[in-house]
Amino acid sequence: MFAQFLLAFREALEATLITAIILAYLARTKRNPLTRYAWYGVYLAIAASFVFGASVWIIYGSLAGPIKPLFEGVAALIAVAVLSSMIYWMASKGKELKMEVEKRLEAIVTRGATIALISFSFIVVFREGLETVLFLTPFLLDDAVGTLIGAFLGVVASLALAYAIFVVGMKINIRKFFYFTSILLVLLAGGLAGYGVHELAEYSEDVGVKLGWLGEPAYALDIPENSLFHHKGAVGSIFAVMFGYTVKAEWARIIVHLAYLAIALPLVIWVYRKDKIPV
Repeated sequence: MFAQFLLAFREALEATLITAIILAYLARTKRNPLTRYAWYGVYLAIAASFVFGASVWIIYGSLAGPIKPLFEGVAALIAVAVLSSMIYWMASKGKELKMEVEKRLEAIVTRGATIALISFSFIVVFREGLETVLFLTPFLLDDAVGTLIGAFLGVVASLALAYAIFVVGMKINIRKFFYFTSILLVLLAGGLAGYGVHELAEYSEDVGVKLGWLGEPAYALDIPENSLFHHKGAVGSIFAVMFGYTVKAEWARIIVHLAYLAIALPLVIWVYRKDKIPV
């Protein structure tokens, strides 16, 4: 549930920050009547995100046989790709986010284009909603109830933090906050990449495709499924989410997992350290 919470919290906070930038700009430039059009875009983006998420769940429910692990594996790897690009983009371009959003808003409101304002707020918020659905899909397929609860708590927590920042006036180093959450997300994405490869390996076995030594177990721990330390247990599930822990793993899964961490983790740390983020 922690992974679902973290993903929903991070994405919802980004959407909230962008919305706050839009509303603050309209208020500062004395264009308050346009605020309702920005909200129209936000509401439409939220509704579209729910529709997209429900569609993914319905499609998965209609699948059967070896297509299911194929769908899960592909969904996990797509989520890793999108999550990785989002982490890198926020690390390298996040500091310019406010300036970029306000620049686009200036061009829109100068023309008085209300439809363009609705479209802009819809796109920037729906992008976060789309990413959230993609990130949560692998978890939703494995644990629907836990994913929904974690996502709900993540959204509530992000709204509470945004309220504390923009209304109460709480001081927080947003750049440093995104640095630490990005590290956690890289660890999570590494495990997700390994999980995706595992599902594809299962699909290959189901359809009779041999992967050779890559599909053979690299290790197998003698831990029963009812144990706390099984990857589905209370303790093991925490390590499974954050570090990709599992009681049995193929060589392909381990190689992809470690290769991802070896590339992504130093890259993200380097990009943030360029800005001299204190740690």
